[in-house]
Amino acid sequence: MNAIPCAVLIAYLALLLFLGWLGYRRSREDEEDYYLAGRQQGWTISALTIMATFFSSFALLGAPGMVYREGVVFALVSLNVPVAGFCVYLFGVKIWRLGRARGYVTPADMICDHYGSAFVLRILTVIVGALFVIPYVMMQLKAGGDLAAVMFRDYTHSFETGACVLAVITAAYIMIGGMRSVAWTDAIQCLLLIAGMFLAGIAMVHSLGGLDEFAAQVRDLPEKSLTMPGNTGFWKLPMLFTICVLMPIGGILQPAQWMRFYSARDAATLRRSALVFIVILTGSFLFGIMLVGLGGQVLFPLGESVTGGVQPHAEVGRYDQVLVVIIRETLPEILGPALGLTLASGVIVAIMAAAMSTADSNLHALSALVTRDLYGRFVRPRASERERVWVGRLVILASTLGALWLLLLGQREDSSIAGFMQMIVDLALFAVAFSVQLLPITVDMLYIRRGTKWGAVAGLVVGLVVAFCFTRLFPTLVSLIAGQATLEDPSFLKAVLEAVNQAKTALPIHATAWGLIPNILIFFLVSLVTPGLPTRRN
Repeated sequence: MNAIPCAVLIAYLALLLFLGWLGYRRSREDEEDYYLAGRQQGWTISALTIMATFFSSFALLGAPGMVYREGVVFALVSLNVPVAGFCVYLFGVKIWRLGRARGYVTPADMICDHYGSAFVLRILTVIVGALFVIPYVMMQLKAGGDLAAVMFRDYTHSFETGACVLAVITAAYIMIGGMRSVAWTDAIQCLLLIAGMFLAGIAMVHSLGGLDEFAAQVRDLPEKSLTMPGNTGFWKLPMLFTICVLMPIGGILQPAQWMRFYSARDAATLRRSALVFIVILTGSFLFGIMLVGLGGQVLFPLGESVTGGVQPHAEVGRYDQVLVVIIRETLPEILGPALGLTLASGVIVAIMAAAMSTADSNLHALSALVTRDLYGRFVRPRASERERVWVGRLVILASTLGALWLLLLGQREDSSIAGFMQMIVDLALFAVAFSVQLLPITVDMLYIRRGTKWGAVAGLVVGLVVAFCFTRLFPTLVSLIAGQATLEDPSFLKAVLEAVNQAKTALPIHATAWGLIPNILIFFLVSLVTPGLPTRRN
């Protein structure tokens, strides 16, 4: 039963390596080509690579898993897609125009040039990039592990093997071909992703007897699955609103997307990409993934946990695995073993594509940040472009191995961060809490042009710190520090944690908003009392 999926996966991975080699043959050994594909990407490739970078394993594993756990309320998160598409139009065209005129390669190039900050803002921008990229790459590697765990459940180390294979193949073709290979593979992966989403939705509706029967069975789900705030009570209206609005903004302002704006051929390319993004991805989300999550509750009813919440059906195992389990169980029954397994393999490849298309983009972007903004500026300013490109390849390898190590560490039952790694959506929300802190700076640079260097620095620092305090990782950090014998009085951190918990109870909004609110206020206030820029760079 595993022969067909294995054959399809091997063929797909071989294609990715071939495209990496082809990108290498077409490339030059300079930074603009390696990181931006010569700034000549047409609208088709640009639209597909922007969509593929935005819709990661979150789309095919995380979102169905969250709908399966929470119910209809998470379907409203699909509103984040048109918000993201609008941001491509609102920010992307202006970022492209400035990048083309001034030769920017990374987000820090534009930010530091505008505010006249040669060091502090560049370091902060790299930190923001790393805080987004590392958990996002971990999220994609986790998807590879979850996929292998379902496909090869009789194999003891299937999760670890799946995560390692995805990491090795992804790092290989990025290192070989740079942005050109990443964009080409993203294009194929995006098409697979969209097809997989719709195929999964069709399979789910068909397995329940058609649309009418599907709707009837969904109406019979428990009341909590059909109302706000969902089965766990987490998705209250303020939380849902802040995530629907701020999560897509963070997904668009992250370094990989910013560099895709730079690499577009012209402004019309990004306008078309924004329209395609809104129409295709919103439809895929609503008519593919949402149907899978709701149908999953019908096929595999949730159970009650010992804490009074819910837990996945024993056949599903983990929430994020619900789509793979459904496809494995339903398609062979509907279409017969041969055709069913072949199409199931296609969906499995689509899941792999969703994970790899985001992992490659983010690793490639982190490579640019570290190489151009740190190594080329402060370590070896006189390094040749060829040297910096090779350093970038080593950064990709080191980042991949680091993310893989953290993921495997988090899978150990005795690990202190195991709870943080349970669901893909948790990692995604953790990452965007930091990237969205670039919003005040971006709006000021592109539209307002009233901020100052120290206003930008102060706002960004405060936003990052506050956002981290409201993430799920902060309580874990407090517990770890409190348990160290060398620290006798962790009362300050405990007091902060208590204040954070009280604030969450009083106003249930996401960490993105908790960080962004003081970020905007500090940015505005400090800009009022510090000297303005001598000349306007935009």
